[in-house]
Amino acid sequence: MKSQPKELVKQMLAGHRLSLARLISKVENRDKDLAEIMKLLFPHTGHAEVVGITGPPGAGKSTLVDRLTALYRAKGKRVAIVAVDPSSPFTGGAILGDRIRMQQHSGDRDVYIRSLGTRGKHGGLSHATKEVVLILDAAKFDVILVETAGVGQTELDILRLAQTVVVVLVPESGDSIQVMKAGLMEIADVFAVNKSDRPEADKLVKELITNSGLSDHDEHSWMMPVQKTEATRDVGITELSGLIADHQAYLTRSGKREVKKVEFLKNEVADILSERLSLSLAHQFETSSGKEVVQKLSRLEIDPYEAADLFSGI
Repeated sequence: MKSQPKELVKQMLAGHRLSLARLISKVENRDKDLAEIMKLLFPHTGHAEVVGITGPPGAGKSTLVDRLTALYRAKGKRVAIVAVDPSSPFTGGAILGDRIRMQQHSGDRDVYIRSLGTRGKHGGLSHATKEVVLILDAAKFDVILVETAGVGQTELDILRLAQTVVVVLVPESGDSIQVMKAGLMEIADVFAVNKSDRPEADKLVKELITNSGLSDHDEHSWMMPVQKTEATRDVGITELSGLIADHQAYLTRSGKREVKKVEFLKNEVADILSERLSLSLAHQFETSSGKEVVQKLSRLEIDPYEAADLFSGI
């Protein structure tokens, strides 16, 4: 029914959770109504604080998200949680674990939890996640927590949408930091050293502070703070939320919030164009002209760059 997207969006904006769930499913599945849905929703976006939570597996990210959610709710804020797991398309692995750990919020209508998997759809997980965040923003959630499964390339792509990125590490992460150091320093706004009651925690904190200090800074720069936490015992969570709030205030004060917003929107447009190109190219490969180009390429009559030029003209 042609009016369905309009009706779904209207119901979602009125607070209907089932409509919200259906809209997110349409985004995940790259539904034919997606463009219309985003057109209807987009004017209602731009209000939520988007916080990315990333770090290696086993760092305690889900427990940390659970504790932050409880703290935000105590302040009267509506919270949405997006748990991203590229390796678990449906309900297995970390996704199910996330749901179990966050069960205490399941009866709270001002908390919404959604797990995302790739499901093999065009557009990529990072693109779908960005659009899910836009929907949750339009649904009037004050804080959107995006938890990723690790710190790989997919996660870095996803975290472009976050205004504040919290990198969660544990004392055992020390060796891996040497490998990931450059990337972590580029994406992190706040470090949380979780399970900080373990040996080597202070050593990791000092290393992070030292590496942060090696970056170029001036009086207008954000100095990445390091916070020790024990999420299972609710230790350091209030301080961590304070650092997140400090960074949000810094973004507004420095004018970088608008810069991040523009970059996010540019990436969204680029993703839309890339997705359309990918679908168009998949179709071109199946045409008679496309098959002829591929055959010439296979016979070494043309090279891949010539083939690309030919596809551009189809």
